[in-house]
Amino acid sequence: MGTPKTASGYAVLAEGVVKRYRGRGKGATEKRALDGFDLAVRPGTVHGLLGPNGAGKTTAVRVLATLLRYDAGRAEVAGLDVAREPRRVRSRIGLTGQYAAVDEGLTGRQNLEMFGRLFHLGNRRARQRAGELLERFDLVEAADKGAKEYSGGMRRRLDLASSMILFPDVLFLDEPTTGLDPRGRGEVWDAVRALVAGGTTVLLTTQYLDEADRLASHITVIDRGRAIADDTPDALKNRVGGDRIEVVAADTEDLAAVARTVDRVAGGGLVVTDASARRVHAQVADRVAALTEVARSLQDDGIAVEDIGLRRPSLDDVFLRLTGHGAEHGTAHGTGNRDAREVAAA
Repeated sequence: MGTPKTASGYAVLAEGVVKRYRGRGKGATEKRALDGFDLAVRPGTVHGLLGPNGAGKTTAVRVLATLLRYDAGRAEVAGLDVAREPRRVRSRIGLTGQYAAVDEGLTGRQNLEMFGRLFHLGNRRARQRAGELLERFDLVEAADKGAKEYSGGMRRRLDLASSMILFPDVLFLDEPTTGLDPRGRGEVWDAVRALVAGGTTVLLTTQYLDEADRLASHITVIDRGRAIADDTPDALKNRVGGDRIEVVAADTEDLAAVARTVDRVAGGGLVVTDASARRVHAQVADRVAALTEVARSLQDDGIAVEDIGLRRPSLDDVFLRLTGHGAEHGTAHGTGNRDAREVAAA
């Protein structure tokens, strides 16, 4: 299976998309949730869509999944025009929101068979497809247990399986690991990787930057309804700067001496001192040589350190540079169960 491309060669394409909301009451002003939004997703990849709360991530997903009509611009999914061919688009996509849309009163197998019948597969084909998905998502041993007995990660895998009933070309994942523990998140990540290996294109919205870093081959950063950056994770990090050396002094009184040593080795670059954390860091060109020289100099001077090492810029650093603030973690407003069922019922 492979994701059909648009005429431009992309599995998902948005150009200048605008979505307006009009306020209520006298004197209410218009708000643009999307304000000329652009996006280009290559087939068979995980593409991350990142941004702070209220940036427009979920609105973009709802527009591309045909749950919202946009006011201007152009959008295509799996080679189909979103505005002119919404029913055909829905037949080619899957959508998974923040919360697992499973019936706790049913077993995992019964949940999948139920969704198969909702998608008009017929009883025999629904049973067959449920068996295929249970195996694919490593749920065979738990297939006949009640969903209420599933762990968070198992529920999300079951939810992902239900979104794959019709072999979607494009899967929209809106905050798929919200509220999961590290093990559950890892289980979902493995399931997503397996989907992409099978040819599915995934558009992932998340506020967990490590999630995007591990899964996405390309990232679009959105803020105030516009795409403000679009590149690979490594390229985005390189915009912030190269590697930096970081030293945590054992004693606050040694910070000035540590800063002088780092400044000399860094060659006059910006040296940042965080007194509360007893930390000094600076960008360096030759990472290995800088680390060796700083460590040797501090040892010769008898200065004790708690930690010394090389650090790469993180996606959180990218957020800070691009939006003026770090990524916001916490409760986000996603598509949820209702929207996923809207697609199924349409």
